[in-house]
Formats: sequence, C-alpha cells, structure tokens
Amino acid sequence: MYADTDGPVDDDLVDVAAEVFAMLAEPTRFRLVLALGDGERSVGELAATVGKAPSAVSQHLAKLRLARIVAARHEGTRVLYRLLDEHAHSLVTDALHQAEHSIGGTPRHHQVRAVRSAQQVRR
Repeated sequence: MYADTDGPVDDDLVDVAAEVFAMLAEPTRFRLVLALGDGERSVGELAATVGKAPSAVSQHLAKLRLARIVAARHEGTRVLYRLLDEHAHSLVTDALHQAEHSIGGTPRHHQVRAVRSAQQVRR
C-alpha cells in the first residue's frame, strides 16, 4: 500500500489516518472544520454558525484539539480557534465533493469549474 509514490505506508500511520476520518465523521465537527476554513473564530461565532449550543461546540473543539486538528489561543477573555493546517479542511471539502457525486446529477463543484473556464475563455 502506498501514499502517493513515497513507498510503503506504515500501519501505524494508516491507523492514525483512520482515526482522523472517525473524528471528522461527526456532523458537528465536520461543520466546525468547514467554518474554520474561513479563519480564526470564537466559540460563540462557531456555535452560531453550526447551530449548536456553545457548551456543545466547546466539547467538540476539545476533541478536535486532542486530535491536533485545531489549536486555540486566548485573546483577553475570549478563546479563538483555528485549523492547525489546511489538510482537515481539504478532507471535508473533498468529502462534500464526493457526496455530490453520490447524489447524482452534475455536482455543483463541476458546475463552478465550468463557469470559471467559460469566463476565462471569454477574456
């Protein structure tokens, strides 16, 4: 088994990668990662965005911190969260794209690309 073309993938790495998918498989955490793709946000902002109570959002963020997907920083009395890197956001957007393919029809992400291509041709 190979990741890209770098050679065999260590079994422990596969196990950790599967744990990342399990962490992101919960809908609220999935939505939090999407929301954090726009940048750093407070618990209150995230709670409003995902439609959950701040206490529930805090619990999900704690799990994402333990999984090293998000980081927190204090600004006065507020705690601001951000993604540690772009990979988790890429995973959830790719999963959304795959879901669009599973539903049928022309996926929205293909429609957007077609519009952009047409606009570039006109220039």
